[in-house]
Amino acid sequence: MSIQSAIEIKLTKAFSPQRLAVVNESHLHAGHHHVEHGHEETFDGAGETHFRVRIVSDAFAGKSRIERHRAVNEVLAEELKRGVHALAIEPAAPGEKTRW
Repeated sequence: MSIQSAIEIKLTKAFSPQRLAVVNESHLHAGHHHVEHGHEETFDGAGETHFRVRIVSDAFAGKSRIERHRAVNEVLAEELKRGVHALAIEPAAPGEKTRW
């Protein structure tokens, strides 16, 4: 199973979202430098390492932005440990204005 699919399944199970978009943005980061195994490497943009999560769920109602981010990060802790390098999170409660 792809990392993207695993993220979608976990977020759906945890938050029962009204809307969910998990976007693989790894290719946008090609050429960026990062430290891997103690030395600097240039990222080639391949794989599943950078994601944007757009999610609307009742679970976020009454929660601060930080609480929402923490909740998503907690659900995806395993993926973050196993190679997801960056996770942009855009959480909202139903009825809140979103840019997407």
